Amino acid sequence: MDWKHARGFVQMWHRHLKPPRGMKFCIGVADADRVLRGVAIVGRPTARNNQDGQTLEVTRTATDGSFNANSMLYGAAWRATKALGYTRLITYNQEGESGASLRGAGFRVVAERPAHPGWDRPSRPRGINGSEGIPRTLWEAS
Repeated sequence: MDWKHARGFVQMWHRHLKPPRGMKFCIGVADADRVLRGVAIVGRPTARNNQDGQTLEVTRTATDGSFNANSMLYGAAWRATKALGYTRLITYNQEGESGASLRGAGFRVVAERPAHPGWDRPSRPRGINGSEGIPRTLWEAS
């Protein structure tokens, strides 16, 4: 799916984050009537330590709530990641999100990350993105 439509879908349906700024690829899931029900955006890892040339990150998924749409997106993202020659796919979810879609797609918990005050640093000022102060879980496809 193209970048413009993926960003628009995330803008419309994502609960707490804006669309990311970049991507390697985007995918969508549609119903039998070809109505778009969800999108996934996959890009370079946000954490510098994961930018090893072999890892991609699902930076956003958004669905309209259709049954199993999120799990389908995560599974398809992992298959596409491997097809492109990458060996690792990661993503994060926030505290309070069950991770059922991730488990359903075969992801496993790698680490629990404590809340951080934000990404703003004196050497690199950044604005608020909506994930500040919330603990997160790091997941990896297996």
